[in-house]
Amino acid sequence: MLTKRQNLLETIRGGKPDRYVNQYEALAMVVMNPYMAHNPAAEYGKGPVKNAWGVTNVWPEGTPGGFPIHDEEHIVCKDITHWKDYVHAPSLDYSDADWEPFVKEAEKIDRKEYFVTQFVAPGIFEQCHHLQEIQNCLMNFYEEPEATQELIDYLTDWELQYAEKICKYIKPDAIFHHDDWGSQTSTFISPAMFEEFILPAYKKIYGYYKSHGVELIIHHSDSYAATLVPYMIEMGVDIWQGTMSSNNIPELIQKYGGQITIMGGIDSASIDRPDWNKELVEQEVRRVCKENGTKYYIPCLTQGLGISTFPGVYEAASEVIDEVSKEVF
Repeated sequence: MLTKRQNLLETIRGGKPDRYVNQYEALAMVVMNPYMAHNPAAEYGKGPVKNAWGVTNVWPEGTPGGFPIHDEEHIVCKDITHWKDYVHAPSLDYSDADWEPFVKEAEKIDRKEYFVTQFVAPGIFEQCHHLQEIQNCLMNFYEEPEATQELIDYLTDWELQYAEKICKYIKPDAIFHHDDWGSQTSTFISPAMFEEFILPAYKKIYGYYKSHGVELIIHHSDSYAATLVPYMIEMGVDIWQGTMSSNNIPELIQKYGGQITIMGGIDSASIDRPDWNKELVEQEVRRVCKENGTKYYIPCLTQGLGISTFPGVYEAASEVIDEVSKEVF
């Protein structure tokens, strides 16, 4: 029997996996480090929290995650042409001693069984609209492209500094990087605009990780982004996690299998709901496994971590994936 790590590699390489990769099972997620420990995050069902970038987030009950408050009072960057007056990157100046407890936690992970996987969020596009508000951000791509590019460059430079620290101390095997690039049915910006503004940033970021010992880049975007897959491949993404069914996954696998692996297909909105039941979960899991095959595909909820909004949904999906594996392999 292959280890979880070996089985994932066989799957994404079109080799001989002996079962489905069951959601996030091969990824030992490392979330915390000195920066994250000093970056306040919204907690489920609790009040608003201002993070290290000055963005105020809240995570209401019954929702899948926290999100910024964007009334006039809370928008950080009120004028993109004067972004330097508003946007101030948090310090990454932490000592070896600050990193030590997190290094020790990472060292406990069995790298033969799992990929030590550094979690990174938000991404470049998300950080842009977290700072500005989504409508303002999208308009500024058109109306203020020079200032928008300056802000993206600033965020990219900061993230490269962050990547340097992560590679030095955690030495991850994989990066799990969030950046939602679309809604359920469309990308937020055109592919041409994505190529101009977002692709160069990620070629630098993911290129840095790949040149400093990181084996896998797993990018999370639980959205429609089929038109961006060529750019994902160009920037170095190995696995696109969060792929919604609206992307026509069988077509993507047929077209791009061998260059990128799809991890998703089980739309969280379809099963991760208050009235969920085992039958509904089983129906969806069996559907995606039948439609998408066993190569270049990992059945997974589109949720951006190994959790579900409503207790039990993630675990129920994992049970069905195991059942299907015994039947298919």
